[in-house]
Amino acid sequence: MRSREKRGTSKRRSKRRDETDGTADSILDINLKTSYQEKIRAYVLSRDPDQPEFLQAVLEMAGSLETLFESNPTYFETFKILCEPERIITFRVPWLDDEQNLHINRGWRVQFNQCLGPYKGGLRFHPTANLSILKFLGFEQTFKNALTGLPLGGGKGGSDFDPKGKSDREVLKFCQSFMTELSKYIGQNIDVPAGDIGVGEREIGYLFGHFKRMRGSHEGTLTGKGVGYGGTLGRSSSTGYGLIYILQNCLESLGDSIVGKRINISGSGNVALYAARKAIRLGATVQTLSDSNGFIFCEDGLNETQLDEIIILKTKTRGRLSEIELDRIAYYQHGKSWQIPCDVALPCATQNELDLNDAKQLVENGCRFVFEGANMPSTAEAIDHFKSSKCVFVPGKAANAGGVAGSGFEMTQNSQRLYWTESEFDEKLKSTMSQIWKTVSETAAELGHSGDYLLGANCAGFKTVADAMLAHGFC
Repeated sequence: MRSREKRGTSKRRSKRRDETDGTADSILDINLKTSYQEKIRAYVLSRDPDQPEFLQAVLEMAGSLETLFESNPTYFETFKILCEPERIITFRVPWLDDEQNLHINRGWRVQFNQCLGPYKGGLRFHPTANLSILKFLGFEQTFKNALTGLPLGGGKGGSDFDPKGKSDREVLKFCQSFMTELSKYIGQNIDVPAGDIGVGEREIGYLFGHFKRMRGSHEGTLTGKGVGYGGTLGRSSSTGYGLIYILQNCLESLGDSIVGKRINISGSGNVALYAARKAIRLGATVQTLSDSNGFIFCEDGLNETQLDEIIILKTKTRGRLSEIELDRIAYYQHGKSWQIPCDVALPCATQNELDLNDAKQLVENGCRFVFEGANMPSTAEAIDHFKSSKCVFVPGKAANAGGVAGSGFEMTQNSQRLYWTESEFDEKLKSTMSQIWKTVSETAAELGHSGDYLLGANCAGFKTVADAMLAHGFC
């Protein structure tokens, strides 16, 4: 291994260890509101004391389910079962770089729950990937998929491999080695992975090509494929578009409109970029985008031409926002986009990116709507502050469900051996997000907590999964 890579890896591991320790401390310091949360925390800590992100996701869910637990104690026992994945597969991934140096990465697939259908969830290639993060993602995915109304179970997977700075050949070699092992455990009726952070159309193409070579058949076993070999028009934009559609549903239910709303978006991956595009087309003012080095700010709002240039930079050349030289756009190397006053905040980067201080700053600056585009981007303290400030908060399991809905549409098309037009796909996406909004808002109202969309999303998703498990004999 090259010495510069060794130094970089050591620094990343040290940073990751520091961040994880801090997260663990903050989770243990959370002021739990119910005895059920206390019981669940003790239960999960006794089994997985070193998995703070997973514990955070479990406690957030448990905090919303008190009414269901009290009305039906069997639900509490079912929830405890749901805290354990059905299967965790861990494997090594050896590959050679362009200089013929051997590298060993670790791969995982967490098959969390399949009571509603085959395991479904993305693959994440990122140096911070670990079992805690992948378990939290698989846990969340189970309930998110349930909210779509599609017959999909929940799962997640990935590797601590970092595709950044790697040549196409190096990424190809890694993907082939990764799929050589993963192919033993997936299939169109068993487990259907998709993309996530670090896994875009290039990686999905390499993975799918090797899967076909291993199996000798063309099956719709991965989603996010390129159009022309099983992919679907609209899939790459579905998470971002779906995020804006559910925001639009919320605003309309309140007699409001997205037109003229100042929107701050974090991240600059597919979710952030396509959310920005749809918001601009619907008349909103998109002020910010960000990456790990900083953020850009346009007070008058980005226009589509500027956004198209950013999309090319981020998706084609994998560049940084600091490289952008466009009129009216300022780049800030330090700080977060949440310091800019806005009406709507869309965190679309990664987990725990928005903390209590960010939440306080947003509320003080007039933000009234927070819709999560990423998975668990808000800390528990931030969520509590949004809710106590009467800020409309919609969690990722509802707000970003357009992505898995799009994957479900791709699976349907693969099974039927046909393609939908982009307009057909978009209409189905709109309908699905509208149905999710209706389910979440009505569930909250039925349980006596009208306007608590976190509770509505958690209870609706959990009840769907739990009822199926009980019907199957806890399976």
